[in-house]
Amino acid sequence: MTALDERPTATVRRPVVAPGRLFIGGTWRESTEDARIPVTDPSTGSVVTSVAWGTTADVNDAVDAARAALEGWAATPGRQRGRILHRVADIVRARADELVAVESLDVGKPVALCRPVDVETTAEQYEYYAALAQTLDGATRQIPIPSHAYTRREPIGVVAAITPFNFPLILSSSKIAPALAAGNTVVHKPAEDTPLSALLMAEILAEAGVPDGVVNVVTGYGAEIGEHLLRHPGVDKVAFTGSTAVGRHAASIAGAQLKPVTMELGGNAAHIIFDDADLEKAIGAAIKAFVFNTGQFCMGGPRLLVAAPLYDAVLGALAEAVPTVPVGDPFDPATVIGPMAGERHLSKVERYVAQAKADGGRIVTGGQRLDRAGCYFPPTVIADLPDTSSVVREEIFGPVLTVQRFDTEDEAVAMANGTPYGLAAGLQTENLARAHRVAARLQAGIVWINDWALLDPAIPFGGVKDSGHGREYGPEALAAYTRTKSVVISLA
Repeated sequence: MTALDERPTATVRRPVVAPGRLFIGGTWRESTEDARIPVTDPSTGSVVTSVAWGTTADVNDAVDAARAALEGWAATPGRQRGRILHRVADIVRARADELVAVESLDVGKPVALCRPVDVETTAEQYEYYAALAQTLDGATRQIPIPSHAYTRREPIGVVAAITPFNFPLILSSSKIAPALAAGNTVVHKPAEDTPLSALLMAEILAEAGVPDGVVNVVTGYGAEIGEHLLRHPGVDKVAFTGSTAVGRHAASIAGAQLKPVTMELGGNAAHIIFDDADLEKAIGAAIKAFVFNTGQFCMGGPRLLVAAPLYDAVLGALAEAVPTVPVGDPFDPATVIGPMAGERHLSKVERYVAQAKADGGRIVTGGQRLDRAGCYFPPTVIADLPDTSSVVREEIFGPVLTVQRFDTEDEAVAMANGTPYGLAAGLQTENLARAHRVAARLQAGIVWINDWALLDPAIPFGGVKDSGHGREYGPEALAAYTRTKSVVISLA
């Protein structure tokens, strides 16, 4: 998840997508009620297909199917689970054109980025956890009483995976891949805005040999089926990515039932440019940090903090460079910024920009939606906002960058840590001591130095403060889908 200049190796065209059905117990079926949810292409505003409107009865069936499949999948040797996950990765790459087309249509992702980022990252996640599936070893423990003591790492059980609209492929695979590697079964509830790739991945998982019932997909609205899934007594763990407000609600439900949770929530990362930074590299990283995925990136860098001596130079460079970033049809290989994922997301960004003007912010470039069909908002840079502005303190989740100045390192760190969020942060400096010193002081789950969005399945990420808890990626994620059992055999 690093490049803005990669291009697809083949032409990808808008697909014609058949109406989606539920995937429960290894079979495709309609919802128990005759209702559909329209799916819209955000680049045109037109309805392109529909998916089943799942109900609480469908959730019950999905949980029952996952529960019935649990014992057999948990007993499958880790090496065999790993082979199946390797096949998933192979099929993802073989069907990359389909996945790119569906994800770009559904979310508005530029095809130039969807292939190397979303699809390839998904394949790499399954490969990574395929390799880790056979590493779930326990340990013997030496204790003074006459006994043989050892530990086992066992799957938790049925996992509810609830995922958001912005990275459907990546954020579902970041839960499903380690859950399956550890021997769990899954009920996946994708975002109602962007459900299409979840259904295609269900087909791919089945093709790879994942047994019936091990992964189930129920499409529908969060307030109905998401809520029911959280409260279902047959669910043993909740893995959620979404807004802080909804995450807090989900965690309270899980907490009342003493269910373990992984919560990857909102972010509002600060990106600091110190006065010794390589300015050309810093400007490139700053632009990438806030336009990537049209700003719909919880680990984006929407707050740019600039050392006072560089402030005017940075604003001038941004004013010149940002308008040149290509905005357009996501199926055009030249496009870097596509539409926002839907009208409600675009309207939210418009409200924040209006608030920035009311708070005294200066629009350096951009600032209003584009006069064209679809949900397009240009990359927007806003200067001179006070720390108290909600535009600085809250998560905008769009292609908007606020720029503020600072005088000292301590001031920069205080400003960076001065919001309720703590998912990501970054800094630009040529001073190695400063890089380590400031990284240690930033309250964030991941810190990037002299670049942005350097991610890999081996590198754990997650939040502190209102950005959640638990980690995705890395062996840390695999551990989060297991329980440790101790076995003590008397030798007396």
